Amino acid sequence: MPRPGGGRDKRICVAQIGAAHGLRGGVHLRSFTAEPEAFAQYGPLETEDGTRRFEIDSVKPSKDGFTVRFVGITRREQADLLRNINLYVDRDRLPPAEDGEFYYADLIGLAAVTPEGETLGEVVALHNFGAGDIIEVRLVSGDTTMFAFDTATVPEIDIAGGRMIVTPPEEVVVQDPAPRKAAEP
Repeated sequence: MPRPGGGRDKRICVAQIGAAHGLRGGVHLRSFTAEPEAFAQYGPLETEDGTRRFEIDSVKPSKDGFTVRFVGITRREQADLLRNINLYVDRDRLPPAEDGEFYYADLIGLAAVTPEGETLGEVVALHNFGAGDIIEVRLVSGDTTMFAFDTATVPEIDIAGGRMIVTPPEEVVVQDPAPRKAAEP
């Protein structure tokens, strides 16, 4: 059963380091915050496992995000080693979500139920492949499927109640995870 309140982790991924930029340790950075430049306001950024901290020295907007220099990263070779690292901050450093808003991390672990109350499964991920947000649900059968994350497919999110209402397309069949066989006479 999903945890009440969804997958509320204590840390939120706010950015990802891209390719090195220049010879003096700069990197390209992609922001995941609603206000793209906000990642720089939350203090030092950390790796997912918390073993490395990065203090921002400078930030400049660039074509596809930002060019960032971190304190202590002064050579391209150092910057090259940082590519694809996701950067996190503690949840308490982020502003509280407004009414009707949420952090995507809050959705992980929510029960996905039909409007009739039938359990579909559990939200295991959110994705964006460029054409809009998609939720990934592990169905009660154990398979996973993806749904558009829009108000037609997901008309209600109840984070406090630990569930989201999902109106699945007709081709998604909700199955009992362990169908019962009738006893033979």
